Amino acid sequence: MRRVGEAYAPEHQHQDRLKGHLAAVVAFGAYTAAWGTVAARRKSKAPDSFAPWDVLLTGAAVFRLSRLLSKGSVTSPLRAPFTRYESAAGPAEVSESPRGGAVTSTVGELVTCPFCLSVWLTTTFTGARLVWPHATRTVTGALTSLALADTLQLGYDGWQQKAAE
Repeated sequence: MRRVGEAYAPEHQHQDRLKGHLAAVVAFGAYTAAWGTVAARRKSKAPDSFAPWDVLLTGAAVFRLSRLLSKGSVTSPLRAPFTRYESAAGPAEVSESPRGGAVTSTVGELVTCPFCLSVWLTTTFTGARLVWPHATRTVTGALTSLALADTLQLGYDGWQQKAAE
């Protein structure tokens, strides 16, 4: 691993990050395998295809939950052990940067990146949909409603600001 790290990036900091990223890939593989194991033990059958409505609900739910978990000011205590506060970044959102050693900074990168977190959340909702289809549809529907409400709030706020000009 050391030779790979040195060939990839001669700077020591990048080598440490590579180790942390490898740990994240291994953790994600184990997480995905755990969902597969639970689904297999419950004898859950994977659908032949996903209904378009479920894809839209899941996509909107993953979007909203990943923003809430990775950028939300109210969820900053969950990220604080792995991040450093930088600034306010928009309505009810903050900007943070990862901190710490190889694993801690990798977790910091993961929990501050809505795109990175989306991979884990999509896996979570997919596995949960196999194991608890009705409950998962309820959760994704609720999160989709929240995403719609946020969109309407931002649109209304923008309209109010434009009307005040």
